[in-house]
Amino acid sequence: MITGTTLFALGVTLFYAPNNLITGGVSGLSIIIRNVSELYLPFTIPIWLANITLNAPLFIFGAKLLGMKFLRRTLVATVYLTAAYYFAEFLPELRLGENDLFLAAVFGGVTCGAGLGIVFRGRATTGGTDILASIIHKYKKHIALSKIIFIADFFIIMTGLFIFGPTHAMYAIVAVFISTRVISSILEGFSFAKAAFIISDRPEEISNKILEEIERGATWLNGRGTYTGKEKNVILCVLSSKEIIELKRIVHSVDERAFVIVTDVREVMGEGFREAL
Repeated sequence: MITGTTLFALGVTLFYAPNNLITGGVSGLSIIIRNVSELYLPFTIPIWLANITLNAPLFIFGAKLLGMKFLRRTLVATVYLTAAYYFAEFLPELRLGENDLFLAAVFGGVTCGAGLGIVFRGRATTGGTDILASIIHKYKKHIALSKIIFIADFFIIMTGLFIFGPTHAMYAIVAVFISTRVISSILEGFSFAKAAFIISDRPEEISNKILEEIERGATWLNGRGTYTGKEKNVILCVLSSKEIIELKRIVHSVDERAFVIVTDVREVMGEGFREAL
């Protein structure tokens, strides 16, 4: 959570805030408050102060309606995020200019998406609209959480549209898209692998060679050919991408008529791969 919230705070402070990119959530509202205070107040309300001020009432209502157990990890993440915002204020801003808003959207989206993805993997959120959506969903269960969050973020982005103009709003949407893709990649995993399904009349020889030469285990699945009606053992084996060429060589050396299907695997946990969380 510390790593994720720090990355998210850096993305907001270095890329979003200096370039007026409003991407939804309490962080987006905090950027709006900071910029409006610079224009109309004798003092500037920093992002960290706006963030904790906006989150405080949501936590109070959330704790009463949802229970503190539900919000405990989110509370920790929000406190860390506020602290990260505070210390990030001391870093120099990256004002990339109107012609480089795309760079701000790309790098901000990647940084914030990576931060949020890590926080989500820690089974927490950064508060804000997530808590609001959970409260509404408690009483309106027919409305999906994702839809509530989308509507809340939409109104925040529209507020940014009226304040900073359509160009910044469109680049903010680009940033949201990139951030969403990065979050999905982190949650689903980066450890791409391959799964091979091998249909052969000599499954035992192929399995033994895979175990001996590649040092990968295999599983036999029961199958039946629809044309021949014969029972067959289908070999299932999960390997790294670089081991697929060796697998094909082994299969071909044992049974030239074998039928091999290779498919992508997004994430693998277990023996020989990443440990389960």
